[in-house]
Amino acid sequence: MGDVRDLRSAKSARRRDAHVVDDELVVDAERSAPRTARHWVMRTIAGAGVGGASNQVVELLTGELVSNAVVHGPHSGSVRVQVRIDGEVVRVGVRDSGGGTPTVGHPEPTAPSGRGLALVEALSSAWGTQLHADGKTVWFEVHTYE
Repeated sequence: MGDVRDLRSAKSARRRDAHVVDDELVVDAERSAPRTARHWVMRTIAGAGVGGASNQVVELLTGELVSNAVVHGPHSGSVRVQVRIDGEVVRVGVRDSGGGTPTVGHPEPTAPSGRGLALVEALSSAWGTQLHADGKTVWFEVHTYE
């Protein structure tokens, strides 16, 4: 007798049954926020059938953006993490009430930080910043087809 497979986990079945996922998490702007956001987004997209390398990239980039919001944003307040899955595209936005426009840095090799947006730029399908009257949202997209 052959192996039993769950055909609903196959990519073709997942795409055919795909529905839009739109969810949000709000965390306090504190040191534990990146870990909390990474774990939440990882579970959210895994629950929608996104796994493997795509899941890991989204988890990493979410942590980088939330870390930036905590470090460069106001020391009190909250960080809003939004995830949207529509077909084969995962979009994550991280909103804080800080000012300024984030730019990709090119730190010295021995610098302890400053590579977060370079990772976002290198690993995402697209990314950008949206300014608001009360802050900004930095977002990225990852296409999950392989």
